[in-house]
Amino acid sequence: MSIIKTGKSDLLIYKVYENREEMGRAAAAEAAKTIKRLLAEKDEINIIFAAAPSQNEFLTALLADKEVDFSRINAFHMDEYIGLPSDAPQGFGNFLKRALFDKAPFKTVNLIDSSAIDANAECERYSELLRQKPCDIVCMGIGENGHIAFNDPHVADFDDPETVKVVSLDEVCRMQQVNDGCFARLEDVPKYALTLTIPALLAPEYIFCVVPAKTKANAVKATVNGPVSASCPATALRRHKKAVLYADKDSAAGIL
Repeated sequence: MSIIKTGKSDLLIYKVYENREEMGRAAAAEAAKTIKRLLAEKDEINIIFAAAPSQNEFLTALLADKEVDFSRINAFHMDEYIGLPSDAPQGFGNFLKRALFDKAPFKTVNLIDSSAIDANAECERYSELLRQKPCDIVCMGIGENGHIAFNDPHVADFDDPETVKVVSLDEVCRMQQVNDGCFARLEDVPKYALTLTIPALLAPEYIFCVVPAKTKANAVKATVNGPVSASCPATALRRHKKAVLYADKDSAAGIL
C-alpha cells in the first residue's frame, strides 16, 4: 500500500494514500494490529464504530483479517437518528449490522435505539453502557462540515459534560446523507439525532479516522490546517495523543 504523504498537525498524525481502497486497507491493517495487541493484554476490549459509506473499505478489510478475534470485542456505535423506525435501512445501527455486526461473532453489540420514545432516557441508558465498558478504540470518519459523530459545529462542545446527547442536525450534515445516497430528498432526513459527545469520542486510547472522497476535501484541510475550534469539530482530534487520520488523494487535495 503506497503512502503518498504523511505528516503531523499538533498531536494528530495524518496519512494519505493513492485511493480509497488502499486507504481502507492501510487503516484496517493498523487497527487490526492494535486490536490484536490489546487482546493479548485483556480478556475483552470495547470498540466504537462509525456508520457511513466512507467506512466501507475499512470495514471490509477489517473483516477480512481472520486473526482478529471478534468474539472478545464489545461493539458500540456513535450516533443515531431520532424517529426512524427500528428497521429503517438508513438507521446507523442497521447500516453497521449489514456492514459489520452480522458478519462477525462479536461478544456483544450495543445499539442506540432510534425508536426510543424518550430520547433523553435513551441517552442516559447508552451513557451507562459506555461507563460500564470504557472503550479502547474509536473507528470513525469526518463529515463534510467537519463533524465527528453528529457533533455539527453549532452543537459541538470540546468540554461537553455529557456522554450522549440529543442534537439538531444542520443542513450541510443532512444534505450529506442525500449525497451519500442514504435518503432521496433533504426533506426525508431526520432533523434530530442522538450522538456521543466530543469528550466521549476522544476518551478511548486509540482513534482510527478514515476519510475518503473529494466531498471531504474542505473538512480534511480544515482539520489539519485550520484553527482548533468547534467551527470544525474534527480539529479536536489534534488534541488526542493516539489519533491517526487516513485520507485518499481526493479528500487530501487541500493538504497535498
